[in-house]
Amino acid sequence: MAWAFELIVVTASLLFLLVSGMWASIAIGLLGTAYLYFSVGANGLKALGLIAWGSVNSFPLAAIPLFIFMAEILLKSGVADRVYRGITPLASRLPGGLLQTNIIGCGVFSAISGSSTATAAAIGTVSLPQLKAQGYNPTISTGSLAAGGTLGILIPPSIPLIIYSTFAEISAAKLFIAGILPGLLLVVLFCGFLALANSFINREASTKKSTGQKIPWIMVFNDLFPFLLLIVLVLGSIYAGIATPTEAAAVGCLGAAVVGKIWGNLSYANFRAATGSTVKTTGAIMLIVMMALVFSYAVAITGLPKQLANWVGTQEMSTITLILFLGSVYLVMGCIIDSIGMMVITVPLFLPIVEAVGIDPVLFGIMVVIFIEIGLITPPIGLNLFVIHSLDPDGQLLPIIKGAVPFVIIMILMAVLLWIFPAIALWLPSRM
Repeated sequence: MAWAFELIVVTASLLFLLVSGMWASIAIGLLGTAYLYFSVGANGLKALGLIAWGSVNSFPLAAIPLFIFMAEILLKSGVADRVYRGITPLASRLPGGLLQTNIIGCGVFSAISGSSTATAAAIGTVSLPQLKAQGYNPTISTGSLAAGGTLGILIPPSIPLIIYSTFAEISAAKLFIAGILPGLLLVVLFCGFLALANSFINREASTKKSTGQKIPWIMVFNDLFPFLLLIVLVLGSIYAGIATPTEAAAVGCLGAAVVGKIWGNLSYANFRAATGSTVKTTGAIMLIVMMALVFSYAVAITGLPKQLANWVGTQEMSTITLILFLGSVYLVMGCIIDSIGMMVITVPLFLPIVEAVGIDPVLFGIMVVIFIEIGLITPPIGLNLFVIHSLDPDGQLLPIIKGAVPFVIIMILMAVLLWIFPAIALWLPSRM
């Protein structure tokens, strides 16, 4: 059981480094290098340069900066405002009024974003002033925006799914297809909760509806058309087999620039700002991926994942027990580490285990993303909570956290539904 002692030491060391405030990427890389050195000696370090370079010298991973760039162009050019404006006349008829627009707007923007924070920022920037003006309860308003933003990494395209596809050696397009129905179901569950909130919280939360002038349907179509065009251009080309996710993302960037110029206010300054934001975000993500591959190489060369998988096999552990255990690990990790870091640390360790007990890696990938979504609205790390708070400097962080709690419960319910009915994620890929 020497491997068990190694696992405990590695886990404790990682937690210590993260709690100390060290960047996740540096903590992961430092731990991986140290573990490799103490396990196999100095000779094991000779391949680190090639491992680090090879981890990011990847055509599939090139889709990450492209999808980020596409979302940033739409965000900086103001085109994202059109999603909210176009959906408002439709969604505000539902119980909950503009709160439903938050979720549906996030769902639509997610289909061209791939980023949770970009989705939350895009819809939140437009919606918060209107929600305040019409007297919506700030707790449920901000909570729904933080939760709606998480749809950006489940509804394809999804940056975490691209990263997962690299580790699991699964087609990113297959994972994208698997994320469609769970993403849509999560939209329905979120909207259903807001409808119930409208019934039970009445005067305090979601009773208001848009009281503005009726908008002609042609204007609604004009607002939504550029997004429908981009969705067909990007996702349609992937699902039709015409383009890979990376190629589709490149075309999407060009399409976003055209849409931003025609339907938005894309200028040189906006384009430069979008480029700068893309470089910063991509740099942070790729550094984590690079260091994670170093860590994965260290644990793989020592045989730790295989030994852990063999041990699980000898325990005759039921799959439901394993899923509950892994889910608990992700829920705890979501409180202390960012979403990308959580994925790149755990997937190399957990994937051999779930495959050993017969869990479909595609299903596991979708469930991992759902647990990552929970981490995005769980303090103290929850990025979406801080994104929404930054859009409303006069507001308090605590109401946003309280407003996100029901959506955390809904996401846990979604993970349970996926386990009971795996066809929710696996049916569409099986038909392609």
